Amino acid sequence: MLSKDIGIDLGTANVLIHVKGRGVVLDEPSVVAIESDTKRVLAVGEEARRMVGRTPGNIVAIRPLREGVIADFEITEAMLKHFISKVGGKSWYSHPRILICAPTNITSVEQKAIREAAERSGAREVFMEEEPKAAAIGAGMDIYQPSGNMVVDIGGGTTDVAVLSMGDVVTSSSIKIAGDKFDTSITKYIKNKYKLLIGERTSEDIKVQIGTVQADSVQNEMDIRGRDMVSGLPLTITIRSSEVQEALWDPISSIVTAAKSVLERTPPELSADIIDRGVILTGGGAMLHGLDQLLADELKVPVLIAEDPMHCVVKGTGIMLDNLDKVTKRKFV
Repeated sequence: MLSKDIGIDLGTANVLIHVKGRGVVLDEPSVVAIESDTKRVLAVGEEARRMVGRTPGNIVAIRPLREGVIADFEITEAMLKHFISKVGGKSWYSHPRILICAPTNITSVEQKAIREAAERSGAREVFMEEEPKAAAIGAGMDIYQPSGNMVVDIGGGTTDVAVLSMGDVVTSSSIKIAGDKFDTSITKYIKNKYKLLIGERTSEDIKVQIGTVQADSVQNEMDIRGRDMVSGLPLTITIRSSEVQEALWDPISSIVTAAKSVLERTPPELSADIIDRGVILTGGGAMLHGLDQLLADELKVPVLIAEDPMHCVVKGTGIMLDNLDKVTKRKFV
């Protein structure tokens, strides 16, 4: 019987799956809707995401991954099983070999949880790789040469910053500040300034549509709806991109600090390479307006956004699946 190799970008916001020979076959939100009494799974992925903030009391939309790690083991397992069977991972193949990417600084307990969730979802063997390495490979960097490559991968739950050379991480930093924290900061800002309560999806829409870290170069505005904390009634207000910049200042500053700390710990020869090659931005957060320019100004090196930042990690797993022998040493014991 055939056995397929599957690469999974197990993200806090989205799960992406690459099947060897077929490319990226799945890109869905990491959300599961369950019945709170029976714990029965009602919907997974995009269908479940549409229910966030809009469900009756007995139905709960859960995001089982938080800050790059598993927060709810059983729900993560159910989600992985659903996605793997959806792409044909268990039905007409034998149990696949699975390569999963994770943040650089997760603990051995967190690694074990990811491994067990994958195994119980039908994996024959589980391999693990660091997210920034997969992101760099997926962005087209040749990390197996003796030269410095720097990547900043801003996902949903974590931002991973790494300098790579000779196929491995030389210096790195992983912080639990990324897309989710951007959304939370926007929600908090609007609550404090306008006394307006908005939901997760609204804050994400604000970030995507008018989010910026350089408001002087763009002036957009957007009407948003929420619940007035004073009257308790629905209310519509207009928010401008300059306000979003203000709301995002703290989390963005943390990312800049993390990138600086990695550069400061990088050997001089590799630092010289990074000045020539620049820093590559990957992940959904890379698309935040003005972030590349801000990082370039702060780090004093060129900063480029990868061609398809959202799919860099999963594309990297696809390339790694062709060279699993290089990953074998990272297999769990």
